[in-house]
Amino acid sequence: MEISNRKAFHDYFFDDTYIAGIVLTGTEIKSLRAGKASFNDSFCTFHKGELFIRSLYIAEYAFGTYSNHRPLQERKLLLNKRELQKLETKISEKGYSIIPLKLFLTEKGLFKMEIGVGKGKKHYDKRESIKERETDRDIKRKYGI
Repeated sequence: MEISNRKAFHDYFFDDTYIAGIVLTGTEIKSLRAGKASFNDSFCTFHKGELFIRSLYIAEYAFGTYSNHRPLQERKLLLNKRELQKLETKISEKGYSIIPLKLFLTEKGLFKMEIGVGKGKKHYDKRESIKERETDRDIKRKYGI
């Protein structure tokens, strides 16, 4: 089970990636197992030295009752203290931000999130990466790789 943020690679250059745990409730886990999540406009912020993800949409569980979760609530990400300090100093630089890349289920049955520290692409960078992808695709077609 894996839910990825494909648009992030189109909009950002990534320097580092980290694997973080995520604090979820029971209905959120059941909804994620069904694949009901979206990364549209989601981002990570620091609040009092802790890392949170905002605007991550996890649909309400269909069979949840009064204890169902809110779809767009803020969720805490779990990292080591050293990693948190490294991330905080990195995003204090101009232009860097923390973007969620992938949400996946581990072998132990835990959901983890891959986050990346990246810098936004300019319009000409996006055109360049599209051109590069198309030439790679043409080469693979021509030579059957």
